[in-house]
Amino acid sequence: MHTSPVLDKEAPAQQSVVDYKKNQKQRKVLAHLYAEGTCTLAHLTKMLHSSVPSVTGLVEELIDTQWVTPIGTAIGSNGRRPVLFGLDTKHNYVAVLDVSTHDTKILFMNVQRKVIFRGDYDLRLDDNPTFLSSLAYYFTNALAESNINADELIAIGVSMPGLVDARRGLNLTYKNIIQAGESITDWLSDQLGKPVYLINDTKATVLGESRFGGARGKKQVLAITIDWGVGLGIIVNGEVFNGASGFAGELGHIQVDPEGELCFCGKIGCLSTITSASALVGRVQRDILAGQVSKLAFFRDNVNQIDIDELINAAHDGDSYAIDILHETGFQLGKGLAIAISLFNPEMIIVDGVLTKAAAFILNTMEQAISKYCLSDFRNDMTIELTQLNGTAKWLGTHVYVMEDIFANY
Repeated sequence: MHTSPVLDKEAPAQQSVVDYKKNQKQRKVLAHLYAEGTCTLAHLTKMLHSSVPSVTGLVEELIDTQWVTPIGTAIGSNGRRPVLFGLDTKHNYVAVLDVSTHDTKILFMNVQRKVIFRGDYDLRLDDNPTFLSSLAYYFTNALAESNINADELIAIGVSMPGLVDARRGLNLTYKNIIQAGESITDWLSDQLGKPVYLINDTKATVLGESRFGGARGKKQVLAITIDWGVGLGIIVNGEVFNGASGFAGELGHIQVDPEGELCFCGKIGCLSTITSASALVGRVQRDILAGQVSKLAFFRDNVNQIDIDELINAAHDGDSYAIDILHETGFQLGKGLAIAISLFNPEMIIVDGVLTKAAAFILNTMEQAISKYCLSDFRNDMTIELTQLNGTAKWLGTHVYVMEDIFANY
């Protein structure tokens, strides 16, 4: 794991006790301002159990290093209004590279998670050695287009699907994108000149939901992402559950149909072969070519124009075939979730991904399947909710992943 070169990484043994304690308090200040947005010196003093002069000195140092800035005064009518402090949004940007099997999005975000620049690129995650070179090329162009000073870019976070081993910087599902013995993070860091962090896309999504979405403050949460694949993010006791190698949550690869289709993972009848957006589009295209009666038959002479949006639009227009396809998708997702519910006993399930646009057709049958295949006591204290982050959970989670590590090593 890389950390930012602009931050102090001295071990406690190499520092004086006083300096080490000061750095610990500065980490807490940065983490608190990142999570909460703003606060006063009095609030920080209480949080750190320290004196006003001591905290004032800490904050002044963080202002000098361009991490913190005064941003106004607190609302109040009695006496002098205290100054509010927050993270300095004019410095220290983070790049988020949202990689999928459908496309790549490159975003530059400030330290308070505001998107300063976004570029969408026709670059699909593919298991070949040219992918990372293409990713580096698009990143370099995006950075130039963003007009952000490269010196103020402190780190790059990359989210992607697959069996991501973040500790070693590897994606074991897409092994051929890097030569044996190398890591994705090291290679990109060498090419781009910045520290690089790698995280599985579903774990990034659930992390974003946990810190800034519907799961904030919740201890036991499942976040299912129904995208071009199917992933499950797991929050246990308030923290993302990774498993021994970081692979926990591959719900899309549980078998639901022993006589089903071959999955790209090599197994038969995985949940992803039935419920992912790419599987749905493929099935609809085949059905339309076979003569299926549907409004989508308009595309029979060019079925490649049928995408997930066309399917969902057809359902909203009352097309019975499209509605049936989505209903069955919801039911199969519910069957898969029933297994996870029985294992983790969550208080909340959050639904995210491209298929949330079809929630009206998916959620009811999903809940029916959960009721059918789960013990009722598991269901009684659990809610199922759509994400409220409007497609930004993955980006927020990737940003959190980078920033929390940076603050921990300040």
